[in-house]
Amino acid sequence: MPVGGLLPLFSSSAGGGLGGGLGGGGGGGGGSSGRKGSGPAAFRLTEKFVLLLVFSAFITLCFGAIFFLPDSSKLLSGVLFHSSPALQPAADHKPGPGARAEDAAEGRARRGEEGAPGDPAASLEDNLARIRENHERALREAKETLQKLPEEIQRDILMEKEKVAQDQLSNRAGFRRLPPVYLAPLNTIGAIDREPADAAIREKREKIKEMMKHAWKNYKRYAWGKNELKPVSKGGHSSSLFGNIQGATIVDALDTLFIMNMKDEFEEAQAWVEENLNFNVNAEVSVFEVNIRFVGGLISAYYLSGAEIFRKKAVELGVKLLPAFQTPSGIPWALLNIKSGIGRNWPWASGGSSILAEFGTLHLEFMHLSYLSGNPIFADKVRFSSRPCIAKDLNQSKIHFLLFADHVSVGGLGDSFYEYLLKAWLMSDKTDLQAKKMYFDAIKAIETHLIRKSRNGLTYIAEWKGGLLEHKMGHLTCFAGGMFALGADDAPEGMTQHYLQLGAEIARTCHESYNRTFVKLGPEAFRFDGGVEAIATRQNEKYYILRPEVVETYMYMWRLTHDPKYRKWAWEAVEALEKHCRVKGGYSGLRDVYFNKESYDDVQQSFFLAETLKYLYLIFSDDDLLPLEHWIFNTEAHLLPVLSRNLKKVEDDGK
Repeated sequence: MPVGGLLPLFSSSAGGGLGGGLGGGGGGGGGSSGRKGSGPAAFRLTEKFVLLLVFSAFITLCFGAIFFLPDSSKLLSGVLFHSSPALQPAADHKPGPGARAEDAAEGRARRGEEGAPGDPAASLEDNLARIRENHERALREAKETLQKLPEEIQRDILMEKEKVAQDQLSNRAGFRRLPPVYLAPLNTIGAIDREPADAAIREKREKIKEMMKHAWKNYKRYAWGKNELKPVSKGGHSSSLFGNIQGATIVDALDTLFIMNMKDEFEEAQAWVEENLNFNVNAEVSVFEVNIRFVGGLISAYYLSGAEIFRKKAVELGVKLLPAFQTPSGIPWALLNIKSGIGRNWPWASGGSSILAEFGTLHLEFMHLSYLSGNPIFADKVRFSSRPCIAKDLNQSKIHFLLFADHVSVGGLGDSFYEYLLKAWLMSDKTDLQAKKMYFDAIKAIETHLIRKSRNGLTYIAEWKGGLLEHKMGHLTCFAGGMFALGADDAPEGMTQHYLQLGAEIARTCHESYNRTFVKLGPEAFRFDGGVEAIATRQNEKYYILRPEVVETYMYMWRLTHDPKYRKWAWEAVEALEKHCRVKGGYSGLRDVYFNKESYDDVQQSFFLAETLKYLYLIFSDDDLLPLEHWIFNTEAHLLPVLSRNLKKVEDDGK
């Protein structure tokens, strides 16, 4: 791999193909035994012979249909073991230990086993009728199965195995009855806001709260219950990322509403979640986006408010995402139909490969799902030690099971994987030593291979493409300044100040990308070649979609250094948003940040409420509002408390 120590953006297909033939099944047999009659009710020989011929024909049809069907363990187990009790010998049909006496008696009566002589002809006819009914059912099931694609059949088999495993864990860990959660004082530390003492800072923070009210009020007026708002055309906007799930803005905004003390708005959002948030939809969703926005948003709202509905909804959605992990490698599919459980990867992603940022950005939320459900299955799916393809030493030149792509980036498609390595370490109460090692190995490689300085001294993070360094930095990459600073305290000896300085340099570069545009908001990507620095040179990189990454780095740098320039830069961003993105119907992104006349993209992204406004609000708040030593922000800025010993107890109880 040309960039040692870094993971490429793509891994081999989330589980590789569903290769190999379908699993084999088993066979079984059975019959029926009526009680032999005597006396006047006995049949003549010819009648018995005819009936035996009919009986034999049905038996032949049943077993012929079964054994000529494809060798699918799902099909055979469904036909032989689940749906056809009449195919088993009558003696095998005994009531279980919990059966009532009257149920057992009724069963014996149906089989002619009460002890009375009965009518052998009627008994035989009943058995034949049952065989005929089960035979027809088997044929229907076989027909339905034959109409499925091979990968769908294999998916069904894997899902049944997963369901059995989940049921076993559920029964063992009390999953169906969610346990009480005791996080005090974690769920109250810093959740209650106080007004800043400085009047000027208080006024600026109040302005940001007013921006949130404007965004929320117009979403409620024009797009309530939809995923996002079109603020110019004043309607709802839906993205295929969420399939048929609705309400992304509501769930994304919950914790922002709470920390801004917008009680009425929070309560109406909670009511909508209780009454309308529905995951029982036949839809293909982005596992990554649904996890960071919906799962993360619900978990955060639960920890802040204590409202049980948020915990229940988060766990419900987590269960629906579990089939995404049913791949040979354990790397989840990027896309999942949450009704059928069938998954796939993005077709444009290097031949259907997995995306590093997507499968690497589930850890924080799924660790908390295990804690909130009392079931370790979620943590087991994302723990680095259980996923060898990313747990190998990053300094090795080869990492098994990865397809070495020719694109390495700390921006889009790669960014939050590195972020979650650091935050996994911090959220574990600094006990996850493997995550810590992976993180510091990774940023050492990033600094060696990707970080460069421009001619005029701007530090930037380039991308590796096709064996060459591309001197381009994306807006998404600007989060890294805050990441470097956040991890500085735990850096190897003598490196703390170095990483704080590196964070500051990245923050300065990203500020320059804002400052060098007409609207004072940064482009999607900016370049350092052809005599330009921190400027977008391609039309398809000049847009701004209300992204939060630059103000995210300002927030961390302010909290960790209290250098006043970060509040100054943040306020410049507030003024630019108000001047160029605010419209009567909300806030809109811009198509060209270098153009002196606004060209709106007409989308108020849900992350504008979840991230951009939240980070701005925190910059102008005191540090005791959501202190960093107690809270971790997921990549959508949703709040997760530090926990490790509590989660360990869940895992121990589940063993």
